[in-house]
Amino acid sequence: MGFSGAVVLTDLNDFITPSQACIKPVEIKKTAAEGTQIRVDDTGGYYEVRHDGGETKLETASISLNDCLACSGCITSAESVLITMQSQKELYEILTANKLAIDQGRPNDVRTIVVSVAPQSRASIAAKYNLTPLQVHMRLLWFFKQFLGVHYVFDTAFSRDFSLLESAKEFVRRYRQHHATGGALPMLASACPGWICYAEKTHDYILPFIDTTKSPQQVMGSLVKDYLGSKIGLTPDKVYHVSVMPCYDKKLEASRQDFYNEIYSTRDVDCVITTGEVEKMFGEQGLRIGHVPEAEVESLFTKAVASHDAGIPMLAGTEGSSSGGYLSYIFRYAARVLYGINLTLEDVELGRNGVQVRAGRNIDFKEYTLNLPNDPTPVLKFAAAYGFRNIQNLVRKLKPTSSLRRRPTATSDYHFMEVMACPSGCINGGGQLKPDDDMASASREWVATTEEAYRWVANEAGVQFPEANSAIGVLYQEWLGGEETEKARLMLHTGYRAVEKTNVSGLAVKW
Repeated sequence: MGFSGAVVLTDLNDFITPSQACIKPVEIKKTAAEGTQIRVDDTGGYYEVRHDGGETKLETASISLNDCLACSGCITSAESVLITMQSQKELYEILTANKLAIDQGRPNDVRTIVVSVAPQSRASIAAKYNLTPLQVHMRLLWFFKQFLGVHYVFDTAFSRDFSLLESAKEFVRRYRQHHATGGALPMLASACPGWICYAEKTHDYILPFIDTTKSPQQVMGSLVKDYLGSKIGLTPDKVYHVSVMPCYDKKLEASRQDFYNEIYSTRDVDCVITTGEVEKMFGEQGLRIGHVPEAEVESLFTKAVASHDAGIPMLAGTEGSSSGGYLSYIFRYAARVLYGINLTLEDVELGRNGVQVRAGRNIDFKEYTLNLPNDPTPVLKFAAAYGFRNIQNLVRKLKPTSSLRRRPTATSDYHFMEVMACPSGCINGGGQLKPDDDMASASREWVATTEEAYRWVANEAGVQFPEANSAIGVLYQEWLGGEETEKARLMLHTGYRAVEKTNVSGLAVKW
């Protein structure tokens, strides 16, 4: 498994191998010393043998994803060893349980299964199998719905429109507050769980700067469990939600307690499977992705437009980077709302109409500024920072003096930063497919191939801006009761908290 850049506290670098030791302390129940012995049976089970001959089977010490999130010992490396759920095996178990409930005449025990697919995952499969992302989406529809028997397949590019709109509005509020009374700028993107986990565990002073908007995965979780569930007459626990993601860290994000419904004992996203795990599922079923049927695109919770010729739904493109396009959209939104400047995508990408684009010292850092006529001082200054080397530079610039610890002040002159843990961003996530040939999986050539596949949708169908997605406008009213309501805040936003340092036992568990 490959978590995001796998950062270890003592050795900060990109693509670090898993941590040498998990230091999460396991509770040891103290008992009076009785001189008991330990017996191991043929199956590997451990038993405590007392003096009277009685035996007690010993429990296996286990560490869950929640334990990882609450531990400050490592960042995201050793967690790959600790995943006991969050895999295709769990999805198979739910499918089997559904079939058994139907066979036994227990329809009330059947759970509605929803699969949400990330566009980066589609691009990765398309690049490896020489398909278009549209072909991949249609084959995943066939595989999940018609072959496996799930009920719905959605597209997280759809829920991303909520994330982009909410992030843009939050940025404008922060920008205005910052210029009026001072406030937390730069605003830092929140869609990358590896980056969020790192900030919470090691740099709590950064937390006030992070965008409170949920990631597309978690917005879709709210949409599925709250809105869809109510529409089809089911409580959240009767809906099982799976997301297909390019990144193992998304499993950790789904496991956050913030996204757990205490009333119904269910998560907004029950299971996350990576692109690579989806490929493995095809193999486990004796199928090849390049040789399976295709199902027609459905428009429900899918970023889709009607094709020009037949009028049938097809995927719609998105603007900006393959990490979500946050920088591009928020930059254009802020220019329009704050300064009345209408920028095109080409203005931002090519540096026109007052926009300047500057490359950093490495390919994973880029700066965007907007200047008003005859004003040398930029009114907007954004940056994209991918990979933990660039994140470390950001952290150093934002670090306050000891006397200002925890106060939302910063010396950085940036207004917004699109921060991603993986070099090249989400398109190069640790859960993406690796090429079969001699091309190195992390090489720029392979990343560029996957990036090109991602861009295919926008080139073929054009870009649909979030505000042009009419379904989003309907949902704001029908689901949330408006754009600035308490329910909108609860469904579309979250919070962050510092993870306290853990006292490490000397008997660290070796992996």
